[in-house]
Amino acid sequence: MLKPTLLTWILSIAGIILYLPAVYIQVLALVRPHDQKTKNLLVGKNEDYHDKTYFSFCQGTAWADLGIQISFVLIGCVTVLFGYLWAYMIWFAGAFITIYIHLVLIFVEGKHITKKMGFLAFFTYAWGLWFYWSIIVVIYSFARMASIG
Repeated sequence: MLKPTLLTWILSIAGIILYLPAVYIQVLALVRPHDQKTKNLLVGKNEDYHDKTYFSFCQGTAWADLGIQISFVLIGCVTVLFGYLWAYMIWFAGAFITIYIHLVLIFVEGKHITKKMGFLAFFTYAWGLWFYWSIIVVIYSFARMASIG
């Protein structure tokens, strides 16, 4: 058992706050992908998908996010508060997957979105928050698991 620290609580609460809107957006992407509200959230206000490939990419990432990435992150955020070692492993995995997908997204979406919203906005709240939070969680959970030996 790993007793949760203040940092564990802060990262868990921040993760839940960061990822609940992502759950909402990804559910919309699956349930109402052609609704303008969905497209406003995914590709920009009053914008449309660039092409069928980009639409398919958005659908695929919605399934992957909900099925793997967001599930691991949210399950990890809650269960680390109970101090289970396996919870840190799930949290680590979810955050690591987030880093991976965001490195892909920077190249797939970065040029389009930074033109629309600006460099600073993209690298802070549109893309950066999840990426930076995930780097911290990967380092923190690794350190916590390594402290058990």
